[in-house]
Amino acid sequence: MFDLNPRQVLGRILSASLVGLSVSVTSLISLEVVPKAVLADPPAASVNTKVNVPSTMRYSPFNTNRYLKVPPKFSISVYTRIPKARFMAVAPNGDLLVSQPSTGKVLIVRPNGSKDPIISNFVVGLRRPHDIVFHKIDSTTYVYISETHQINRFTYTYGDRIAKNRQIVVTGLPDSSTSELKGAYGHELKNIALDGNHKLYVSIASTCNACVSDTVSNPKRGAIYQYNANGTNRRLFAQGLRNAEGLAFLPNTNDLWVTGNNRDNIKYPFKDNTGNYGKLIPSYVDNHPPEVFTRVRDGGNYGWPFCNSNPDTSSGLNNMPLDRDYQFNSDGHVNCYAMDKISKGIQAHSAPLGLTFLQNTNFLGSYSNGVVVGLHGSWNRQKKTGYKVAYFPWNSTTKAPGNQIDLVSGWLIPGTEQFWGKPVDMAVDKQGNLFISDDYSGTIYKLSYTP
Repeated sequence: MFDLNPRQVLGRILSASLVGLSVSVTSLISLEVVPKAVLADPPAASVNTKVNVPSTMRYSPFNTNRYLKVPPKFSISVYTRIPKARFMAVAPNGDLLVSQPSTGKVLIVRPNGSKDPIISNFVVGLRRPHDIVFHKIDSTTYVYISETHQINRFTYTYGDRIAKNRQIVVTGLPDSSTSELKGAYGHELKNIALDGNHKLYVSIASTCNACVSDTVSNPKRGAIYQYNANGTNRRLFAQGLRNAEGLAFLPNTNDLWVTGNNRDNIKYPFKDNTGNYGKLIPSYVDNHPPEVFTRVRDGGNYGWPFCNSNPDTSSGLNNMPLDRDYQFNSDGHVNCYAMDKISKGIQAHSAPLGLTFLQNTNFLGSYSNGVVVGLHGSWNRQKKTGYKVAYFPWNSTTKAPGNQIDLVSGWLIPGTEQFWGKPVDMAVDKQGNLFISDDYSGTIYKLSYTP
């Protein structure tokens, strides 16, 4: 805890005793001894570090040396290669489950000493499986796995290598097979979370960039629904969230937080002297609207597709006011003042996906009161952004994320606009390593503290 040597500590204690014995050692420590650095944010990514790659995994893009920027005293390595790896979960025994929507599988990755991890099928034959959540109810541990059209749960016994006792708890979720959509559903992959009261939350993302039809469908799309853990008692929990990908509860609370991909190709919404009203202006599109990182309240409406967060005020990316969307609300028939503000914006078009709280994990202590977000990377921007793992220190007083810093970056090559990886999700193992999935290069990385 201290930056002082024992003699300095003793000196301070003796000095305090001369002032008055009523000053307790506890007060002395809290007021004088704890260095200011304890209260500061942890170091951001600053060290260009060669990615350690086992010889068996040195095929593209690792057929040449690759470097990622990480914080001081960290190393990063390739843990395993899994094509199009998406969301992950660490099992109670330390195995890593990885979804592979492209093959209909969830894979299990098991450590194998100094050799390459052993990869096998945990469950196969699913319809684009995506999110994976372990959840215990009474004495039974379940692993919930989402498909595009339904949510499954399997009972889990410590060390299981194959999914067993499948129960389909939610059916009838909209996907590309839904008749009214005629095979078109831009964001049909489903994400899920469970809270401390054993309520299940399912994100039903939009079918489109922006459209009114999703707001009047049954079930609504661009929304989050709540169920009992067994899939009963469906109800609308929140709406106006175009594509909520990362769903997670702040540890030790029932506060639901989500990351989300906001709309693209937004038209200029202001009748000002620029003459740009209603036009598609690339410089405006570049930074509007910011991506979503927000607490979601029961009954909340976050504006999509009628209202868009404005980052250009004194509040910056925090609790941004909402502007009317030119295409769907230019006349103001939807009251943007009545919509819920986004807690924290992220640079527009970064494409945030996985959301992982680090509290209650073994990740390095100075980072443990924070949250990481996988920024998959942009397409609808003149200069690319994202392609990194972002870290937000957590403010326990405001119960909100602080200013974003980079935890891992370098998949986007500066100056060239080329990229060789796209991070998706993160998970922490029992040893405190952070796994990072990358569906572009087909890689699971391991970020480790190596003082």
